Amino acid sequence: MMTGFDPCFRTPEDYIIGITRQIWEDREIASLHRYYAPRIPVRSPGSVVSGNAGVIAATLATLAEFPDRCLLAEDVIWSEDPDGGFLSSHRILSTATHANAGAYGPATGKRLTYRVIADCAARANVIHDEWLIRDAGAIVRQMGWEAKTFAADQIAREGGPESCTRPFTPARDIPGPYRGSGNANAAGQRYADLLTRIMEADLAAIPRAYDRACQIELPGGLTAHGPAAADQFWLGLRAAFPSATFAIHHSIGRTDADCPPRAALRWSLTGTHDGWGSFGAPTGAAVHVMGISHAEFGPRGLKREFILIDETAIWKQILLHTG
Repeated sequence: MMTGFDPCFRTPEDYIIGITRQIWEDREIASLHRYYAPRIPVRSPGSVVSGNAGVIAATLATLAEFPDRCLLAEDVIWSEDPDGGFLSSHRILSTATHANAGAYGPATGKRLTYRVIADCAARANVIHDEWLIRDAGAIVRQMGWEAKTFAADQIAREGGPESCTRPFTPARDIPGPYRGSGNANAAGQRYADLLTRIMEADLAAIPRAYDRACQIELPGGLTAHGPAAADQFWLGLRAAFPSATFAIHHSIGRTDADCPPRAALRWSLTGTHDGWGSFGAPTGAAVHVMGISHAEFGPRGLKREFILIDETAIWKQILLHTG
């Protein structure tokens, strides 16, 4: 499984957690030259970066703004790549102090806690393709912003609608070398089927599939419990984009020792903001919602769910349309 990787890494989890700590907490940022491919595409809801030089620049900028950032690995859900590598979906609970001015505006001194999920394709000791979502809604709320207001301020700080960085959409994608779609494990298929039913407006699937005591970790840094909380989130999102096309791009399921059956999905909604839902009055804006979510299953159904979208990137697309 780990053919071609440094022998100090015994498993994909060792590799992903180990290099993340090296880069961010041990300050071995130069190791990105070793661990990231020179032309790697990195997609996040707010932008797409091409090349390792852009990754290094973004890492330096983040650490300058949040110098004490700590990345706690909650889980690594991975699947094998037919070409001898793997794709890992790495869920991180990050803590940081907004100590200096940067992409999130003037320093606030606020102490933050937020999640990130990074889907990384690796082969022969090198990450060569990546999709990443950080919970920007949680970050800006802890700084005292609402996501919509922050998006408007961000557009202004970046030079206005004509000059600002454009959020990621399929049209802006840079094709990468990874061509896998995950694995056929039952936990991944179970979660993919559930999410597909929900997006097809079969909301009755939620009370059938979720444990009554489920814990839901939602965008914005919110924690909720019970099937009704899942219903409220998924309904609000789908209602905002009722005609959008839902797609699952990658599905992993795993049944590992000492872990519950669990799944990682990367998915999207692409279409028009043409409904009343979580993003206010319909505007007709073209919107791409990039999502990654993890689920854990217990004896009575879906026990824990972690859902990440970037609310600020969605609002930015809406505001760029409305002016």
